[in-house]
Amino acid sequence: MTIPSATQQSYPYQNEPMWSRSEKLIARTAFDAALGRELHEVIQEAKKMASQIQHSSDLWDLEHYLTQRRKEIDRKYDYRYSQLTHVFGRLLYEKRLREEDLHGLGEDKLKPIRSVAHYFEKYAA
Repeated sequence: MTIPSATQQSYPYQNEPMWSRSEKLIARTAFDAALGRELHEVIQEAKKMASQIQHSSDLWDLEHYLTQRRKEIDRKYDYRYSQLTHVFGRLLYEKRLREEDLHGLGEDKLKPIRSVAHYFEKYAA
């Protein structure tokens, strides 16, 4: 019995769609742009907090803020293809991505991304 390789027509994980080269480029561009925007927000907030430091407790507040944001960002931005549907759905829900940023992805990827965004929208309240 032979095991099919990932380079053949079958993908090793049955429920995951195949990502074409152009889709991978679109996904990477959208992912990097959203991450860059979120990191820019963190930098701006950290600069604001740093400029207002007057007491040692303010310094530790900044450290706490940065630690929490790093953990949140590390959990949110996972560039494994098996996770991108969830990541992009969440980013759409948070308005960190627009659907136009994902233009060029196949409907087999866009439909579950929209579904995840809708799930977040529905259960956020």
